[in-house]
Amino acid sequence: MAAALKFVCLLGLIVLVSIVGLERVDAAGECGKSSPDNEAIKLAPCAEAAQDQNAAVSASCCDQVRKIGRSPSCLCAVMLSNTAKASGIKPEIAITIPKRCNIANRPVGYKCGRIR
Repeated sequence: MAAALKFVCLLGLIVLVSIVGLERVDAAGECGKSSPDNEAIKLAPCAEAAQDQNAAVSASCCDQVRKIGRSPSCLCAVMLSNTAKASGIKPEIAITIPKRCNIANRPVGYKCGRIR
């Protein structure tokens, strides 16, 4: 009887963990179903411009910033992501890229965490 009870408890735990796991997969965050770290990889063309305010911003960088910047909260999450930090970007410089790309509908005066 004790073995059967353990089996039922274990089975219940597995079902619960599976349900929680499925909800996390379908949940939408700042960047929809994609993680900020995955979106940060798309900004690879911006690496130099995100480290040096005087560096030219490439057209491919601006294109990616336009796409991700449709959601300002996603763009902030990307700039503050672990991937962005590991790549050595400077958030206080990265936040200037939308302006340097002459993106008209950029969030003016938008803050990302403590950076502005």
